[in-house]
Amino acid sequence: MDITLKVNGRPEQFSAPPNELLVERLRDGLGLTGTKVGCDTGQCGSCVVRLDGRSVKSCLVLTASAAGSEVATIEGVTTPGGELTGLQEALRQEHGTQCGFCTPGMVMALGELVDTTAGGEAPTEPEIREWLTGNLCRCTGYHSVVRGVQRACAAARAEEPAALAESGAVAASTAARQEV
Repeated sequence: MDITLKVNGRPEQFSAPPNELLVERLRDGLGLTGTKVGCDTGQCGSCVVRLDGRSVKSCLVLTASAAGSEVATIEGVTTPGGELTGLQEALRQEHGTQCGFCTPGMVMALGELVDTTAGGEAPTEPEIREWLTGNLCRCTGYHSVVRGVQRACAAARAEEPAALAESGAVAASTAARQEV
């Protein structure tokens, strides 16, 4: 089956079997190995990419069903100069990345949250945790990830990090680091 996709802004044309999963095409066919395969069942979230702007688990999407779509992977997230995005930098600052296996999927899923809330009200901690449902992380305990998302959302709304500290979101993590 002949398929055309736009992947990270580049047009891709190829032939794919009807049962090929999008994660297989991205990793094996296009060499975009930042998209991880963790469970093969849609449980872990390490394979999350953005399909036409929405975060999806690429191990549950047939390549054929994505035909004509735009796909963004973690490789397409960083700036041309290689700088981290606001979300990636916020996760780094809040120690929201540890072993890193889940990080690409989380960045892709949480990037959608940051993008959709940039012009409005910041998501609450329960809303961020709900958004994280389906992205498993065995290292961080999610607290640092939540703080990173709060920091990224504040930056996207052009708030100063001090506004987060006043709300207590960053103050606890800063105090903990200062005690060390």
